[in-house]
Amino acid sequence: MKPCGRVIHSVAGLRPMIVDALSLRREIPLLVLRLPDVARRLERDTVDAFRRAAERVVREGDALAHEGGSDWFAIAMLTPARDGTMLDARSALERISATMSLVTGRRMETGWWPIGAVSEVEDFERTIERALERGLRERERYEFLATVGHELRTPLTSIRGYLETLLDDDLDSATARRFLVVARNEALRLGRLVDGMLDFSLLDLSAQPAPGVTDLTTAAAAAAEALAPVARQAGMRLRVRHDGEAAARIGGDACMHVLLNVIENAIKYASPGGRIDVCVGRQGPFIEATVDDDGPGVPSHERARIFEHRTRGGASESRPGCGIGLAIVRTIVERAGGTVTVDDSPLGGARFVIRLPGAKAEFQPTVS
Repeated sequence: MKPCGRVIHSVAGLRPMIVDALSLRREIPLLVLRLPDVARRLERDTVDAFRRAAERVVREGDALAHEGGSDWFAIAMLTPARDGTMLDARSALERISATMSLVTGRRMETGWWPIGAVSEVEDFERTIERALERGLRERERYEFLATVGHELRTPLTSIRGYLETLLDDDLDSATARRFLVVARNEALRLGRLVDGMLDFSLLDLSAQPAPGVTDLTTAAAAAAEALAPVARQAGMRLRVRHDGEAAARIGGDACMHVLLNVIENAIKYASPGGRIDVCVGRQGPFIEATVDDDGPGVPSHERARIFEHRTRGGASESRPGCGIGLAIVRTIVERAGGTVTVDDSPLGGARFVIRLPGAKAEFQPTVS
């Protein structure tokens, strides 16, 4: 690639350019990217990465800016498109951020702000902060919607699977009734999710966990039955083993969220026609639920990262992580005073271990 000749301006050089553009248009989008705590020795490489990333996205008349020694980079989108509209700020930010993250190996903070007054140019540092705050709020809204969508999908899939089986297969009355009971329970749980939206505030660690005591044995059996249509469709053998009642200090719906996410993850990554074992038992003062699959497993260097929100593991194409689902699992389990880990499974794939504080057997119903 030939060197980019685009000038990177200081704040002093950028201000008059934005003011001039404001005399012609109502507002000027300002794109901001921040690389926190970048070492001075890496600044030049980062500036070069910013220049190269930006030149692929922005137009000739747009202006790049970076103040030496700072951790932010900005783009003033001064040039309107041919139809008079502006280049989509979010799309441009995503493309530039992805390229810079790839080059630097670090995650960028991003945001944008529509500059509409000269005062916003004069107080440029405050405008930078507003852009980053706006970006953070947008990401939080997206993550909330993604969380809700993910959590609603599982009960809907279960309900659909049981109803399709009832419609397509000639079942005896006892089996048909059992399937309807499972579908009803999942519909009721779905209603509670919608009503609470979500009561757990699943990705908000400042929220208090829903109180309660739940029998993990009963919950594991209910989760396996709810996911049975998904496992059947994939040709999976899903088995639950237990040592009797196992009272854990966690709310019923929260417990179901954890087990459904982990078992569904195992179904997704187990070998075609493979096997999934769920085992519940007491380990000292704790109750443990293990979920084993015979899939490709999780590489050791990815095991901590797969519980991070929206993380996708990079080392294994066959098992690229679980993103939002496992982030929800970790949030709920830690708020209940427990832990969740992943290791090698005796079946050859991954073993997820959910450890929760034990409790006296004063059960909160798992399903209605």
